[in-house]
Amino acid sequence: MRDETKAIHIPARRLQGSVSPPIQLTTTFEHGPAGEDLHGFEYIRDGNPNVDDLQTRLAVIEGADGAIAFGSGMAAASAVLTRLAPGARVIFHKSLYIDVRSLAQKLLPNWGLDCESIDLADAAARSQAFAKGVDLVWFETPSNPLIDILDIELICKQAKNSGAEVMVDATFTTPVVQKPLDLGATYVLHSLTKYMGGHSDVQGGSIAYRGDSSIADQLSETRRLTGGVLSPFNAWLISRGLQTLHCRMERHCANAHAVAEALEAHDRVARVRYPFLASHPGCDTAKRQMSMGGGMVSFDVVGGRAAAVKVASKVKLFINATSLGGVESLIEHRASIEGATSTTPGALLRLSIGLENAQDLIEDLYSALED
Repeated sequence: MRDETKAIHIPARRLQGSVSPPIQLTTTFEHGPAGEDLHGFEYIRDGNPNVDDLQTRLAVIEGADGAIAFGSGMAAASAVLTRLAPGARVIFHKSLYIDVRSLAQKLLPNWGLDCESIDLADAAARSQAFAKGVDLVWFETPSNPLIDILDIELICKQAKNSGAEVMVDATFTTPVVQKPLDLGATYVLHSLTKYMGGHSDVQGGSIAYRGDSSIADQLSETRRLTGGVLSPFNAWLISRGLQTLHCRMERHCANAHAVAEALEAHDRVARVRYPFLASHPGCDTAKRQMSMGGGMVSFDVVGGRAAAVKVASKVKLFINATSLGGVESLIEHRASIEGATSTTPGALLRLSIGLENAQDLIEDLYSALED
């Protein structure tokens, strides 16, 4: 079976012949008088049928040895970091989701972890950083919001030669577009809130991994003890989203590519960041490791911050909102949202391209770009 078929026909729990798996909202399960396991579940924080179904789906479409679902992407990210022993060294790419960067700066030192942020696209910087010893290498590709493209296979080989594990945040691409585990990554992080759910109405996160069952055991125990659990209803919603993920991603990517090309032709746009544009410095790498260019576009407006904010204020179809991956197109002046610690250029606008007609989106942006 191909991946899009698997996403629909992965075995799920069905009751009384129901085609759609039921939502099982119970928080506790019957056990024997001496605690005997009667039904495979005990308490919602330990596990429940809907989360199990979602984890099975995630592992299959990711090509993983297993997957663990969490209540949010940040809960998933934190769980991986708790696997590290005090004194462990973590290397992050310089362009990183701002809340992971804040986590690294504010909390990881308290956990006894040594963190460094470098340009992982720079071979000399990688060699120098890895030579100091490293336990975990962490990056996004494409990155948020600069759309940096990093060579997953190359970085994984170098990191593993240094004895390090590799985490790739692939939220922007989903396994439809890119499979980091096939390129050597140890873990793949997804904010399930985004494309996997796909309708801007559910929060969740996941870690898919390659390795033995001890990884799942440790991540599940962290989830149980810290309480970063996913509700049965949210797990059901995300499982439903996975069934339409492939066809949605095809439309997201086609629309985004069309919008990126149109923006590149506009004289009030200084720069467009989209992986499959020939002008993108990472285009060759992107086309080697991605099947499509993704649904995210960033562009810089001529005139800087004030001009960018003005464009965001004039759009009619695009909604000014945080997040991404829903059916509706969103626009965000990322530096304003990130706040005082932002490293994002003031001229940059980030677009999450939805499922509308591409020409309608282009006309909306062109109208907003006019003086």
